[in-house]
Amino acid sequence: MLRDFGRRNRVRLKTQILLRWIAVAGQTGAALVAALVYGLVFPTGLVAITIGAAGIANLLAAFLMPATRRLSERESTAMLVFDVAQLSVLLWLTGGIDNPFALLMLAPVTIAATMLRLPGLLLVGGLALVSVTVLWLWSLPILSPQMTQLSPPALLSFGFWLALAVGIIFIGLYVRRVTIEMQAMGDALAATQLALSREQKLTDLGGVVAAAAHELGTPLATITLTAAELADDLSDSPELAEDAALIRAQAIRCRDILRSMGRAGKEDTHLRQAPLEAVVREAAEPHLARGREVVFAVGAEPENGEETDEQPLIHRRPEIVHGLRNLIQNAVDFSESRVEIDLSWTADSVMVKIEDDGPGFPPGLIGRIGDPFMRSRRRPGYEGMGLGLFIAKTLLERSGARLSFANGGAQLRARGAAAGGAIVMLAWPRDKLEAVPAASTPNPHFLP
Repeated sequence: MLRDFGRRNRVRLKTQILLRWIAVAGQTGAALVAALVYGLVFPTGLVAITIGAAGIANLLAAFLMPATRRLSERESTAMLVFDVAQLSVLLWLTGGIDNPFALLMLAPVTIAATMLRLPGLLLVGGLALVSVTVLWLWSLPILSPQMTQLSPPALLSFGFWLALAVGIIFIGLYVRRVTIEMQAMGDALAATQLALSREQKLTDLGGVVAAAAHELGTPLATITLTAAELADDLSDSPELAEDAALIRAQAIRCRDILRSMGRAGKEDTHLRQAPLEAVVREAAEPHLARGREVVFAVGAEPENGEETDEQPLIHRRPEIVHGLRNLIQNAVDFSESRVEIDLSWTADSVMVKIEDDGPGFPPGLIGRIGDPFMRSRRRPGYEGMGLGLFIAKTLLERSGARLSFANGGAQLRARGAAAGGAIVMLAWPRDKLEAVPAASTPNPHFLP
């Protein structure tokens, strides 16, 4: 499916003028070599006028508009239409489709597919297709020095026309599709970077609040103590004692406010690592009170017949928290009543599975989940850009995770759990996620 995305970064007029000067130089050189070196006979006067028209158009554009100007959609389309028309006239004067340089008709179509929206591409591509068809049916021949017409067999001429026609269509569609995907990927990566930057700014802001709460703790304690002593000394003056008590109460209130504001900041700044369950619960916290039952299942996977109860201590990176939060939000958005989050680990891996009881992913799109601007699930009234899963996938893969998407089988619904809907499975190599290797952490069961 070809989708229209606005081209924010238009091509500069200077670039278009430079490309056209290169084309004029090439056309002039080809005409001079054909006439002077090979002695071919063609209407040189009309060819010179046609090439000169492109040069005059370039000079007018250079003098009338600043070179740094970025061309609008309409201006770019007009310039490419002119290039197709000028090249068509030049080819018509020099053998038409039998001229090997007819291949250059693909150049304006390629540029149009890169920088124009669909209507502009259709206009330029349609004009190029009509031009090569007219040139195949009717053009002025090129004559040899002996005044004999130079033309290939009719079948070869038809094959060349067919190749050009297919090339115009194929290159136009292919280049356009690649350009759209590159632009969509760039936009999505920018959104991902913005989300990560926002998460980092929140972390830094929490650190500032925590530091402020810590620094203001001592003066507030001093104010509280001094106000209490003043209230005792002014017991014979009720009004002044009441004012001192009010100062003490307000100082205590300021201390409590700063303490509550700084709690999250202290956690983000000083607690750089936490148990796996704590990090996942932190990611899920904004979605626990949205009318869905969110169930956590925590346990190690048996390995070699032995089971390890020690939960891994992992890094609390912003990309991990934000990525998990996006996945959990997606599960809650599309669930009917229940979301299950299973946490497990082995000696080599850490796994998180997020499962909901909603409609699941469309089977035909499971292989494309995580592509930017693709809505992997649809619900009436649900609006979104299709970036949530892409952002989550990009952030989590940056942390070393491997993601896979699937749907639960219909037979699993019989157990009454959140089965049958969408399943997102994440797996990290333990050495990439764990803050302290398990071997270096003493086992509490063997402590004296």
